[in-house]
Amino acid sequence: MEREVWEGSFMDQIELLLSRYPALSPVAENLRKTSKTLCAAVKSGGKVLACGNGGSASDAEHIVGELMKEFRLKRPIGEELRQRLRDVDHSPQDLIDGLRGAIPAISLNSQTALMTALCNDGDPNMVFAQQVLGYGRRGDVLIALSTSGNSSNVLNAVRTARAIEVSTILIAGGTGGKIAPIADVSICLGETETYKVQELTLPLYHALCLTLEEEMFG
Repeated sequence: MEREVWEGSFMDQIELLLSRYPALSPVAENLRKTSKTLCAAVKSGGKVLACGNGGSASDAEHIVGELMKEFRLKRPIGEELRQRLRDVDHSPQDLIDGLRGAIPAISLNSQTALMTALCNDGDPNMVFAQQVLGYGRRGDVLIALSTSGNSSNVLNAVRTARAIEVSTILIAGGTGGKIAPIADVSICLGETETYKVQELTLPLYHALCLTLEEEMFG
């Protein structure tokens, strides 16, 4: 019974997404798998890593932005933390009231100094893999975005994640390219033109972010 309630609490967002975007119907099952993977990881103390190139880099940043702050639901911090803040240097009330519950997430596109150092001193195809190695821990999840499914730096990130037991989720166009066969879950959107892939990607990850928020704060 507990499992049924747990699944029902987040499947509504997936069903709503599919009703609004019928083009996503072919990937419905993998969307549900992705929801379960993300929710289980975060509830167990894991974090979300995300990466991509170009527009997919913007999508990675967008995902993290929705997870690390309030998205649709209110996320007040608990009374225990509020009291601990009061005990630290008489923290001001605006700090106590302003903090919100967060779902831990990191965009691997955000580390400008590290990325440019890797590009300048080493191999640009390592910019995400190196961060997965540094940040990733068993139980975390990597969301890899690639409209082609063939981006070398994203592929290396997925390879590294698999090696250190970080779950991998691919969101890609076409049939998922080289990355799809090695990702734990591949959401292959069918479209091959970049902008069409991106048009379907945004509502998809909004639904996933809503799923996580409802599971953690609903």
